Amino acid sequence: MFWLRKNVAEKVNGESVAEKVANEAEGFYRSGKMHCAEAVLAAVKNEFLPEAGDELVHLASGFGGGSGAGCICGAVAGGTMAIGLVVKDRKAAAALTKELHHWFKDQYRVTCCKALTADGKKRCVEFTANTAGKVAELLQQKK
Repeated sequence: MFWLRKNVAEKVNGESVAEKVANEAEGFYRSGKMHCAEAVLAAVKNEFLPEAGDELVHLASGFGGGSGAGCICGAVAGGTMAIGLVVKDRKAAAALTKELHHWFKDQYRVTCCKALTADGKKRCVEFTANTAGKVAELLQQKK
């Protein structure tokens, strides 16, 4: 996966935190039990704030498929919620969110779900996993 930087990748059992979060988000998405926003939020929550209840993942339920309107990618929306959950300082959370959005646009050109899925949803699992990994990387850097 392309979001990792060698100097950031803190390894736990041979896997970086970002890889672990990305793999978990991908698994959630592939299971069909969660869409992109829920999968990103759940995987980040599990790593960085496991004591938070699983029911909070339901906050992301309206963000899949571009919030029903196709506007913002659900993975980005889930990542934004995850950052807000973990980072208690509003300005710091806003800065990390801005960095996430810039990274996503650099990787995929747009954050619009309709544009990203114009040829189908085959890349949504990639968007989900990579966004979760990037959020984990950003949160690791913030430590």
